[in-house]
Amino acid sequence: MAAYLIAEVTVTDPQGYEAYKPLAAAAIAKHGGRYLVRGGNAEVQEGQPWSRIVVLEFPSMEQARRFYNSPEYQAALPLRKANAASRVTLVEGVPG
Repeated sequence: MAAYLIAEVTVTDPQGYEAYKPLAAAAIAKHGGRYLVRGGNAEVQEGQPWSRIVVLEFPSMEQARRFYNSPEYQAALPLRKANAASRVTLVEGVPG
């Protein structure tokens, strides 16, 4: 069953955040993930807005966890944390 990583991000240093993006993209691809949403226009209907929403799809929850805990992503993570405020959630999809 597919799993999704949903990241709500407010970038605090756009220049610093640029260094994070290619490292994260390489780790995502290596671990079987793909972008479904990557920034873009968003309309907040309820709650506080984040400046950026990212949704990734992985073949399974286990693969999503492997991505997040991988050495490749853990190397990129300090760049995101230093240059953005964020919340990241892993969630299982519904059976097909």
